[in-house]
This record gives sequence, C-alpha cells and structure tokens, in this order.
Amino acid sequence: MFGAPASALAQPRNVVGGHFISAALGLIAAALISPPVLAMAVGVGLAIAGMLLTDTLHPPAGANPIVVVLTSATWGFLLTPVLVGAIAIVVFGVLYHQWVTGQPYAFRS
Repeated sequence: MFGAPASALAQPRNVVGGHFISAALGLIAAALISPPVLAMAVGVGLAIAGMLLTDTLHPPAGANPIVVVLTSATWGFLLTPVLVGAIAIVVFGVLYHQWVTGQPYAFRS
C-alpha cells in the first residue's frame, strides 16, 4: 500500500478482505485443530486458499492465523483489531498518498 500502491495486492478490497478472511480461517483452524503448530500451518494454508478463492490476496494477511493461534484470540479479534485496523490502514494510506506523495491510490481493478 505504501511501497507499491498500484499493486493489485495493495488495494483496499485486498487489504480489508484479506485480513478478515485470514483471521476468520485462523480462528476456525485454532478452534478445530491441535497441536497449535498444526493449527498455525493449516490456518495459513486455508488463509491463502481463502484469499485466492475470493480474489482478496494480500500477502501480509497470511500471517493472521499465526497471530490468532499464538495469542489465543477469540472471535472478537475479527472486529478489533482486524477489521478496525485494516480499515484504518486503508484510510491512512489514502490520506498519505493524497497529502504526502501525490500518487493516486485505491485503483479499481
């Protein structure tokens, strides 16, 4: 979003959707799979598959299942910090490019 704002992977739909889907699949994996290391591995795999299937691929979001498992996150994690944080990052990105770089950001694909 900041280093390559024209990238399809950095668009708002990918940032918000990718983080939300990855965290949700991480929560499902954490709830259903033990040991935690296996839950993390399956969660990351599911997150990547989920983002690919929904066309919301955002590589940093692939780490969400790891964070979910390591912090023993609950379903509230989806609202905050994931959804609120992803939206805040997008808003900050739009403002940053509008006011600082002058580069366009948030392209339609």
